[in-house]
Amino acid sequence: MAEGHLNRTEVLRYGRHLLLPEIGLEGQERLRNASVLVVGAGGLGSPAALYCAAAGFGRLGIADADTVDPSNLQRQILYSEPDIGASKVERAVLRLREFNRGVRVEPIQVRVDASNALAIVAEYDLVIDATDNFETRYLLADVSALTGRPVVHGAVHGFEGQVSVFGLPGRPCYRCLHPVPPPPGLAPGCGEAGVLGAATGVIGSLQAVEAVKLAAGAGEPLAGRLLHIDLRLGRFETIEFDADPSCPACGRSATPEIRHDYTEFCGAADPVVRTVTAIELARRLVDPESVQLIDVRRPHEAHIVSIGGIVIPEFELPARMSELDPARPVVCYCRSGIRSARAAALLEAAGFSDVAHLAGGLFSWAATVDPDIPLY
Repeated sequence: MAEGHLNRTEVLRYGRHLLLPEIGLEGQERLRNASVLVVGAGGLGSPAALYCAAAGFGRLGIADADTVDPSNLQRQILYSEPDIGASKVERAVLRLREFNRGVRVEPIQVRVDASNALAIVAEYDLVIDATDNFETRYLLADVSALTGRPVVHGAVHGFEGQVSVFGLPGRPCYRCLHPVPPPPGLAPGCGEAGVLGAATGVIGSLQAVEAVKLAAGAGEPLAGRLLHIDLRLGRFETIEFDADPSCPACGRSATPEIRHDYTEFCGAADPVVRTVTAIELARRLVDPESVQLIDVRRPHEAHIVSIGGIVIPEFELPARMSELDPARPVVCYCRSGIRSARAAALLEAAGFSDVAHLAGGLFSWAATVDPDIPLY
């Protein structure tokens, strides 16, 4: 058989693709000659990588720097209980190589950031953005503009998700749709807001669909269109949007560049506020009247586990400050310390003179004060 043609084993494996006139033999050969980079090996990256491997991409890169945590197993289907504590990339590569030995799976065990993104992305034909933060999304938009590599975007929040394709020639990029990031706290990550595990499977699978379409030359990609899905209500909606002629990444006079302030640009830098350790807070709580303890999580989270205090969710704090005494010390806490830092900064800005937050949140409390509290 001529070089580049599918062999007998491949024809058998991908037979259902070959039956599709939109893919067929030529499209499957394109897939075998194509490479895709999956940035993020979590809830979205797991199904996206599995279906890209199943589809027969020639090369599949997996980039992530995290380890497997018990809370990941609710949605990150590349992993199982024996993988807890292990490198996500290492476990993902082992699983994907077993899944399809005909695919060259490449581990990239780093966090993709401004220092390495350009070099990593340039090695692949297209990118699946399976991350969960705005800094990386804007970074990949700029890298896409510099390299010409399209980016398949996906995002999940609760029961909802969205998919689009950015960076195709003459079509919009991520910055066209989102010129500026949302204010901090408006779009919390799944660690703060929660996420339906199966929702990441739906969105990640759709990202794989778009990647296969791009590589095989099949169908119409979701370029200039945002597919929004509300699984709670069972609604699918497509929103069309145009390229922005003044976009700094892809506009007529654009001069795309890799920035070095994505964290600051996205407002993701941790607020500079005073912290207390869990041990320090436990000592102070011996006299509960000595401090106003504020749980800034949502009420249903306080039902799961609580160390006491008044429940005032972060987003309600501006309207409920009158319930607090600005002359007394305040300590805010949450699950991990992210929301409590923002809440403490808000109180400081409002004139509260003695404000701190629990560094590391309930995770720190469990690690140093009470290991028996349930973490979620």
